[in-house]
Amino acid sequence: MSFDHFCKITGGGWHEMKAAIFSPVSYLGPAKRGTWPVPAEPYASEAAMHSMQLSLDQFELADEVGFDWVTVAEHHYAPLSITPNPMIMAGALTQRVRRAKIALLGPTVPILNPVRVAEEFAMVDNLCGGRVVAGMLRGTSNEYTTYNINPAESRERLEEALALIVRAWTEPQPFGWQGRYYEFRSVSIWPRPVQQPHPPIFVSGSSPESGEFAARNRIRLGLAFTTVPLARDAARYYREQAAAAGWEPAPEDVLYRVAAHVADSDEEAMEDLERAEEASRASGAGATSFSRANPGLDEAAARAGYYGRDTRVQRSRLERRPLHERIEQGQLVAGGPETALKQIRRIRDEIGAGILEVIFQPGSPYQPLARARTMKTIELFGTKVLPRMREL
Repeated sequence: MSFDHFCKITGGGWHEMKAAIFSPVSYLGPAKRGTWPVPAEPYASEAAMHSMQLSLDQFELADEVGFDWVTVAEHHYAPLSITPNPMIMAGALTQRVRRAKIALLGPTVPILNPVRVAEEFAMVDNLCGGRVVAGMLRGTSNEYTTYNINPAESRERLEEALALIVRAWTEPQPFGWQGRYYEFRSVSIWPRPVQQPHPPIFVSGSSPESGEFAARNRIRLGLAFTTVPLARDAARYYREQAAAAGWEPAPEDVLYRVAAHVADSDEEAMEDLERAEEASRASGAGATSFSRANPGLDEAAARAGYYGRDTRVQRSRLERRPLHERIEQGQLVAGGPETALKQIRRIRDEIGAGILEVIFQPGSPYQPLARARTMKTIELFGTKVLPRMREL
């Protein structure tokens, strides 16, 4: 498969650290938890609508207080995330978020029609005036059960789909495509992306194979649901592979996702988190990831090579650590503004990530902190942490 059409991202130079806010858009109503797929009974439409509006409100506030990105993702069959098509959520965000980039991290490309993905990204890029960031992800292993696709094919499907998507964005004349997984007699998308030659692309760096692919094709790298030591190793490997390919990634070419809660003081932040953890345990909503909800699916995917050759990545996905261990491992930023900034400095220094993506609902996504408190922590982060974070 040829990737000659990929944009050549140039690295080097100094870039201030940027902040993104991610919301899984979790359903906050009644539901059976702890397995996947989750039965759709009980289900309350009012709760679903409220959950979506709450996420939109959080994104709008984040935009107002200075966040650089807002991000959404794709997941299926569970209340953990009720955005089976993140493009629709992104369309709503174009009318609420006026300044920040709108990042889709992202559509699960191997289970989708890549031409449709190219068209939808281009449309959202037009709606927001050229602010889209295009995450092209393989998703969690269970997503392949959703649409009956073999997860062992996911890497090859992603690589072929990416080449097709980028060509659809950049080729001025109609063209045909005949690959191993996709065939199209004619491709000529309208509208075209506002950003030229195309929006910035991120892929997940959850395995050495992913890091090699990103570096070889000069694509940006996202590191999520991992620890600082693992992310540090992944980022170092990505940079080594990039050097071998003749280029140097900039800090903004690496993103690290972390849960976060900022309060007026360290004591208040930890009390908030401990209450959220207790509420999560009391409600039985302990499964906070698709992997933990059905580890059998993840283990089968691992045997099929879904996570690549580094089994530490697989183990890190399934572990659920106490609060203090999550802070030590860099999975959670928590405390007053000064403490949060110190923890972020460690992430910047050890990983070299130029983009910090934060989730402001640590604990169980099903039992988030009260709305007013969540909005307060977003505002505190934007006004007290972010300005100083840019100076790191």
